[in-house]
Amino acid sequence: MRIWDIPPEKMCRNHLLGEHRELHALWSIIINNKKAYAHHPETLRWKGKLKALYLRHEALVNEMTARGYKHHTPLDPALATGKAVQDEFVNTYEEQVRILKERGCKCRV
Repeated sequence: MRIWDIPPEKMCRNHLLGEHRELHALWSIIINNKKAYAHHPETLRWKGKLKALYLRHEALVNEMTARGYKHHTPLDPALATGKAVQDEFVNTYEEQVRILKERGCKCRV
């Protein structure tokens, strides 16, 4: 599970759509207080930051729409509480860029 900190417009199709899918899973884990993945580092960094996670989702949706994808899974903005900015990282931005470059995908990092 990973929510990147890379701007969505720089992400390849697979990473953009994959992150969107994983973001929904993470949202569900947090709002429903699910035990699965509750202690995963990516889950822990978003607890108390549902507003930031919601804003990341909106950025992903905007990019998906710009690429011609249809979006049918909105998040409930009433649940978007907490901090609006993500300031904790599992990997630094620079490490995330390196990881994506090593994957040989079409991400423009």
